[in-house]
Amino acid sequence: MDAGLSRIRRLVPGRGAILTGLLLALGTAPAAEAQHEGHEPMAAPGHMGHEMGGLYGPYPATREASGTSWQPESTPMEGYHFSKGSWTFMAHGFADLVYDDQGGPRGDEDVFAPSMGMLMARRSAGRGTLGLRAMLSLDPAAVGTSGYPLLLQTGETADGQTPLVDRQHPHDFFMELSASYSVPFREHGSVFGYLAYPGEPALGPPAFMHRFSGATLPESPILHHWTDSTHISFGVGTLGATWKQWKLEGSCFTGREPDEHRWGFDEPRFDSFSGRLSYNPTANWALHASAGHLNSPEQLEPDVDVDRFTAGASYNRRLGTGNWQATALWGRNRKHERNQDGGLLEATWWSGRRHTIFGRAELVEKDELFEDEPLSHATFTVGKLSAGYVYDFARVGPIDLGAGALVSLFLIPDSLVPSYGNQPVSFMVFLRSVVR
Repeated sequence: MDAGLSRIRRLVPGRGAILTGLLLALGTAPAAEAQHEGHEPMAAPGHMGHEMGGLYGPYPATREASGTSWQPESTPMEGYHFSKGSWTFMAHGFADLVYDDQGGPRGDEDVFAPSMGMLMARRSAGRGTLGLRAMLSLDPAAVGTSGYPLLLQTGETADGQTPLVDRQHPHDFFMELSASYSVPFREHGSVFGYLAYPGEPALGPPAFMHRFSGATLPESPILHHWTDSTHISFGVGTLGATWKQWKLEGSCFTGREPDEHRWGFDEPRFDSFSGRLSYNPTANWALHASAGHLNSPEQLEPDVDVDRFTAGASYNRRLGTGNWQATALWGRNRKHERNQDGGLLEATWWSGRRHTIFGRAELVEKDELFEDEPLSHATFTVGKLSAGYVYDFARVGPIDLGAGALVSLFLIPDSLVPSYGNQPVSFMVFLRSVVR
């Protein structure tokens, strides 16, 4: 614990200031030369002082989440909105400062500072709508190449040779650089194209840091590599069509996960494919089902392909000035001629001003927890229960500043008790700044 507090003192003057500066720049720099459209995180769907449609079709912009995925239309449109000439913009982002203590014999403690900054631009172009989006993260510097401690999490590598086990990898500096164009047909339909390097294919739900139900949690779900790990793919092409509450789309993309060089670009291969069907029956619901083939996703297992299947539902509800959202997800990976399934249920309640309460429950068939044979490909059914709270204590321009805590209980089968201990407990305490 003393070592962790010492790292906090060293980290705050440097990385913490850099990350806060990034968000302040996102939130305030455009105001000097652009007309501010108003901070309306709880405005009616599709309104930003005026009616704003989606990038991919004739529906409210609040229906759109990460990549080309959908969320419930009633979800708050968080971010700083402004316009210049024929362009409209939205800036969004967060930066956390986290002390992490993972329990049990295989646990560890660390201080890290995850972050994300996004700028989206759109305008009319001919008969359709042109969209541009850039998303960046300072994780390579503020989290580090070896990521942060997270029991039962696996995937990717820190050095190109050693797999990350009981750790969550950092995000790349370039999370998304994309362009899209959509053309409406008749009154309720559209066709669209999306190109990204990197970006997110039509596979899985909105990425966990973009779901209202999961965005406040300062850690990745264990289920990440069963549902939304392709949200940073170096090379994505998606074609799709929408009609009223329906969307059908398909992607060709690079199946290999990002390598250990987090500041640059990976080779675009376009060797994998996926399809997704989305349905929003009402403004409060978003449903999806998807399937994809990932060619050689793991750098350390280049001869292994993965077939992935996902399905999920999100329910969102406005509660006065606040909001509540819950998401249920199922994911399956098929590799080594075996199926591995996982499920997740998460929910977040936000009072609309000061208070946020969140929770997540997971049950996953997990492998890759050991490097040595014969256990390297052994599968174990593990679970995790997490709950936490954030208090927003100040507001600086469009940025909310808060402090929070998260506690997790791990459900460990008897066969893993010698390695992980009997139901270990972990916790995180953190400071958060988020553009709303």
